[in-house]
Amino acid sequence: MDRAAVFDVDGTLVDTNALHVVTWWEAFRQAGHDVSMHDVHRAVGLGSTDLIAHLLGDDRDPDEDAGLSAAHTALYGQFFERLPALPGAGDLLRRLHADGWTVVLATSASGAELGALRRAIDADDAITGMASADDVERGKPAPEPVEHALELAGVPASRAVFVGDTVWDMRAGSKAGVRCVGLLCGGIPRADLEEAGAQAVYADPADLLARLAGSPLG
Repeated sequence: MDRAAVFDVDGTLVDTNALHVVTWWEAFRQAGHDVSMHDVHRAVGLGSTDLIAHLLGDDRDPDEDAGLSAAHTALYGQFFERLPALPGAGDLLRRLHADGWTVVLATSASGAELGALRRAIDADDAITGMASADDVERGKPAPEPVEHALELAGVPASRAVFVGDTVWDMRAGSKAGVRCVGLLCGGIPRADLEEAGAQAVYADPADLLARLAGSPLG
């Protein structure tokens, strides 16, 4: 039977979480909101609307959401041509593809941002499909992004592994019924990833690749 390896992108395959923190913090600052970088970091991985709601609360003015998201996109877009892949990212995807895994990306990114991320990874030959923010009604921690990735792969949850770097990833994967692997390269502590559902935790893609045989992807 086919197997699917589903990957988050930001903080998992591409080293972008710190960039998201700074650019979201600046977008909030420009709009007159005092939001700490620590709190922004913990929210990275949510879709834009959910991230704003998580940080500003339900009593915020939702009419501000589009402007905040646009400001973040403009600030973050300055880095599109120099986004750095995390160590071993492309090699890991190519190895899994060679081993018979169907590799699918599940990300809240879309459009030009998603294109920049794929260029950074530089492993399109190993990627079968993408479940982006444009494809689902609800982003992580809802299971829809992972479930859509499984549909693209044509694989049941029992034959899939989801790799991510945030608690939102682990919760989404757990709700979708897949085994979850956490990576520390996004800056979230091991204990938090395990509590959210990670069955195994590695430092980064290179570490997972080096220990692939003993991992859930072995």
